[in-house]
Amino acid sequence: MARIDQKNFYQNNYDTYGVSAEGVAWDSLQTQRRRFSAIASCLGNVMQDTLVDAGCGFGDFYLYLREKNNLPKTYTGLDLCEPMVKEAQVRTGCKIMHRDILCQTLPVADWYVASGSMNLLTRFETRLFIQRCFDKSRKGFVFNLLEGREREGEFSYWLPHEIRELCRSLGAKVQIKEGYMEGDFTVMLGG
Repeated sequence: MARIDQKNFYQNNYDTYGVSAEGVAWDSLQTQRRRFSAIASCLGNVMQDTLVDAGCGFGDFYLYLREKNNLPKTYTGLDLCEPMVKEAQVRTGCKIMHRDILCQTLPVADWYVASGSMNLLTRFETRLFIQRCFDKSRKGFVFNLLEGREREGEFSYWLPHEIRELCRSLGAKVQIKEGYMEGDFTVMLGG
C-alpha cells in the first residue's frame, strides 16, 4: 500500500489546482519542465520509437516532446487517476489507459518514462514499479525521484547510491543524472 492513498491525493490536487503542474503535485511549471528536460536528454531522439509514460498525468510530457519536435512513433500514457486519463486523452489525442502500474497488465514499448510517478510509493512498491516498467521496455526506462534521506510523510525520498544498488539487482545498466535541480535526480536503466 502506498504511503498515502494515491487516487485521493491526485483527485484532491486535480480538484484544487485543475489542469496544471500543481495539479499533478509539482511546485511549478518550471520545475516540471526541468524534470522533463532531464528525462528527454537521457532518451535522445525517440521519433522512431514507441514510448509509454507511466503515470502520465495530463499528458504534459507528450506536449513537451511535441514542443521539442521529438514525438515518438507511438505514445501511450498510463495513469491511476481517471479524470487525468480523460484530460490526457483530449490534450494528446493519444492512447491513454487507466492503469495501476503495480498490478495491472502493461504494454511493451521501446522506452518507458516516469516523472514523479513513484513519489508516494513505499520502498517495496518503488522497486516493483521500476521492475515492471523496466521488464516491459525494449531499450530502457528513464525516471526521476526525489533526492534525500527517507523520512516520515507523504513523499518518498531516495539517495542515488540506494537506487543504483536496487537497479543493479534487476540486471540493468544504471546511469544517474544529477545537478539539474536541487532535491531531484533522474535515472536511466538500460539492458
